[in-house]
Amino acid sequence: MELPEELPQLYKRHIFACHTQRPPMHPRGSCGAAGAQPLWDRLGRKIEELGLGADIGFTASGCLGFCSAGPLLVIYPEGIWYRPQSEADIDTIVESHLQQDRLAEDLVVVLSR
Repeated sequence: MELPEELPQLYKRHIFACHTQRPPMHPRGSCGAAGAQPLWDRLGRKIEELGLGADIGFTASGCLGFCSAGPLLVIYPEGIWYRPQSEADIDTIVESHLQQDRLAEDLVVVLSR
């Protein structure tokens, strides 16, 4: 069977946020050790408070593969990676990307393999 050209989407956007927690001083680091949990808690509350849950999926993910750059989240279908460092950064991502359909340019991170 061939892949379909287009399928109906469940969400307008889907956010995957790394919740991996490695021990402190682990050589790879981790988003959890970099303080991700309060940021993801804030993101979840904002999505709920603003009534965005019908259009925005939010999934706690395992490692996204760029551990030393964390905390990281990626928003699909655009495939935009963000590295928020504060609750204010989360608010900026929500307002710009999720509500205004604009990049939160100062928070975008370009990763390479």
